[in-house]
Amino acid sequence: MSEKPIEDNGKAFLVLLLPISFLIIFLVATWRILLALIVLVIGFKIWQEYQWQQWTVRVNPIFHQLVRENQGRLTPMDLAIKGNFPGTTAKRYLDGKASEFGASIVNSEEAGQSYYFITASILGNILDSSEPVKELPAQPVTKTARSLLAPPPTTLEEEEAETESIPQPTQTHEEAKRSLEKQLIFGSLIQSELAKRLNVYSSTVYKRRNDPEFPEWSRSKDPDGIAWSYSEKTKEFFPLEEEGS
Repeated sequence: MSEKPIEDNGKAFLVLLLPISFLIIFLVATWRILLALIVLVIGFKIWQEYQWQQWTVRVNPIFHQLVRENQGRLTPMDLAIKGNFPGTTAKRYLDGKASEFGASIVNSEEAGQSYYFITASILGNILDSSEPVKELPAQPVTKTARSLLAPPPTTLEEEEAETESIPQPTQTHEEAKRSLEKQLIFGSLIQSELAKRLNVYSSTVYKRRNDPEFPEWSRSKDPDGIAWSYSEKTKEFFPLEEEGS
């Protein structure tokens, strides 16, 4: 009875030994070919990575231009149309840039996948767009009864109306011209400077700068009646009178 289990174990060992022997013989006979294939695959991967790095260097100027023009928001389609290459390649490039710069990725049903790259200038525009809330001073509550014959107290709106009704001294034409020449040292004004000149919030200028009626609106606010235009390229404001002269 003990000879049969030993015989069965011997057969099972032979069944396992034969495939292992064939595998060892195959590896010994073809190890040079297998090593050459491994080296070839690794070299091909390195070559592909090198080609990708060279391609991204050529695409970087297009990417930087789109970030400035679109206020930091990009989609794979924007980059693919601008660079004239497939959308899958554009998505791979934007994924790498999003990982490099820590950009935000937003998925929407309408625009698809959007990448948001925040630069210093874009962050400044966002901060400028937040208007400070003007708080009115609290009115003191009087507990004493007012006499029926006493005149009503002057309200805050009436005091402001009286203050605004007082004529303020205006600048002469020569003084206004000299002040404008001092502001236009570089031939243009930035957003905060123009807002100060028009006596409005900086965010108001930011919201209206791309409107077709912005020149006429700025002319009505400007103390010298000058119309201003906005340049998307330089992010500055230029007087129309000087451009036409």
